[in-house]
Amino acid sequence: MNEDFLLGNGAIALGLLEAGCQVVTSYPGTPSSEILPEVVRLKKADNLKTYVEWSTNEKVALDNAFAAAITGKRTACCMKQVGLNVAADSLMSAAYLGTVGGMVIISCDDPGPHSSQTEQDTRLMARLAKVPVLDPATPQEAREMAGIAFDISETFGIPVILRPAIRVCHARQNMKWSALTDHPAKALFKKDPMRWAATPKFRFRLHQELNRKLKNISRHFDSLQPFNGHNLEPGKHYPLGVISGGVPYAVIQDILSDAGRDDIPLLKLGAPYPLPQNLADEFVAACDKVLVIEETDTVIEYLLRDRSKVLGRLSEDVPLEGELVPERIEHIISQVLSGMRLLPLNIQAARDVEDLVAGLDLPIRRPTLCPGCSHRSAFYTIRKTRPKAIFTSDIGCYTLGLNLGAVDTCLDMGAGITMASGLYHAHAQDEVQQPIVATIGDSTFYHSGTAGLLSAVYNDARFVLVVLDNLTTAMTGMQPTPGLGIRADGSQGKTIPLERVIKGCGIDFLEVLDPYDIKGMRQTLKQAFDYTKKPDGGIAVIIARHPCIIAYREQAVANRIKVTISDDCIACNHCIERFECPALYHDPVREKTGIDQALCIGCGVCLDVCPKGAIIEMNIK
Repeated sequence: MNEDFLLGNGAIALGLLEAGCQVVTSYPGTPSSEILPEVVRLKKADNLKTYVEWSTNEKVALDNAFAAAITGKRTACCMKQVGLNVAADSLMSAAYLGTVGGMVIISCDDPGPHSSQTEQDTRLMARLAKVPVLDPATPQEAREMAGIAFDISETFGIPVILRPAIRVCHARQNMKWSALTDHPAKALFKKDPMRWAATPKFRFRLHQELNRKLKNISRHFDSLQPFNGHNLEPGKHYPLGVISGGVPYAVIQDILSDAGRDDIPLLKLGAPYPLPQNLADEFVAACDKVLVIEETDTVIEYLLRDRSKVLGRLSEDVPLEGELVPERIEHIISQVLSGMRLLPLNIQAARDVEDLVAGLDLPIRRPTLCPGCSHRSAFYTIRKTRPKAIFTSDIGCYTLGLNLGAVDTCLDMGAGITMASGLYHAHAQDEVQQPIVATIGDSTFYHSGTAGLLSAVYNDARFVLVVLDNLTTAMTGMQPTPGLGIRADGSQGKTIPLERVIKGCGIDFLEVLDPYDIKGMRQTLKQAFDYTKKPDGGIAVIIARHPCIIAYREQAVANRIKVTISDDCIACNHCIERFECPALYHDPVREKTGIDQALCIGCGVCLDVCPKGAIIEMNIK
């Protein structure tokens, strides 16, 4: 028997392997990133044959998992909620075609959002795709639901979405488990072109079949204990009942229990779609009003048949955005009770804590790049070279170039390139030569940069593209990229250099440099801008390559330089505001810039930043 205090994502990994998952694919993204590494750890511990893969993007991950599922194997693919957008085309078709083996799509939501472009609700995507979705409230429940999801998938021949939110993914819970074993299923693909390669006529029939599956699953969900159920007393009628699922359900359960409010029944919908209509109707009929508290959008609330009794987002009793943290949920319930002239909750303790925190007058610190991060010097140089350029950027650490004034747009993965192309053509139409610099990371380029670059080259766009290559997928946990050739389990794959991919997109101007060399990068940027203006020129690409300061601590700064501030400093704050290294700060005693030696990693790049030359190398004897 094994025992460990597992992260929620580790609990999901355990649940997948306990259920005999044979193929796991993923593209990293907070809050889902730890699932695949935990699968690797657990499979190595018990010497399982489970195939694991960091795919180049989420669509690729889903396609690989689906292909294995139609051979009869149990498969899973993992991503964050916005990653499911990338895989949406495949998801829609996979629902029609159905599966043979079980297929679980794990899409981790980020209410808040804490580290995402949007707060989108995966349950809405499940409804759009017409696939069932499970919504765990705790890590243990996520573990159990992984196995249930496989059973549902195989029983009804349909992909199933498991949708843990960030508070489940990053919570911890003690767990015990026995030795893991491999699933016995062997790959057997049975040719059936009218299903697997269905034309529109047959897709219509598959759609009919999918709708029948959903009706049957809805009835199945009516009695899916302990994930769906209520605590109504037979024959009793209630003024107010609460319907919830996922993390909010766990919070509400605690709030009502602590308050001793057994007069408020609770309907748990851990499997909210397709909605268990009979179960929901039974609950609604027993209450005068029902309050629906769900994250992060309206799914259950829309699907309830008797909407005349429903309070929620549509009645403005629940906020339309933001994470439903405990204090917020407590306030919502109390407000509704007061509005119905019922006894409200006692929330004074929560208000006392809020007042205490508000009175601390804590400083607000915005996210920033790490001390010594090569992206900082790249962004500083880009802006210094062409301050009036339009700067399009992308998703990743380098989004923080916003702080250095070198990011003007950030739409989604790969849009640093496509936005640059669109902005070029918009200005060229007016015969305006607008300088544009696009930035994108190495992992993001492999993910979704190539298609945009191919299109931009093909359509003769003109801009400078800087690929910020730190040799890892830094923001989501240091996962390897195809440029490293290291696979998910640490084994060696085939290395695909960025240079080779970029050249293959039709790029003729390609330079590789170290962004720590600010002077050299400025010179190369000027050459790149000149190239974009030539009649026979085009898009100029610069690979700004330097190892990530976190992933490669020793290699990133091989020769550390101790720096200090001389008396020439005039406190202009250029280094603090424009270079924005966390190790630089305003020293109120000296009334000059100071250097926090505990944060400084000795890269020495700031030596080239001060306009007065007041940052100097410390003379150590």
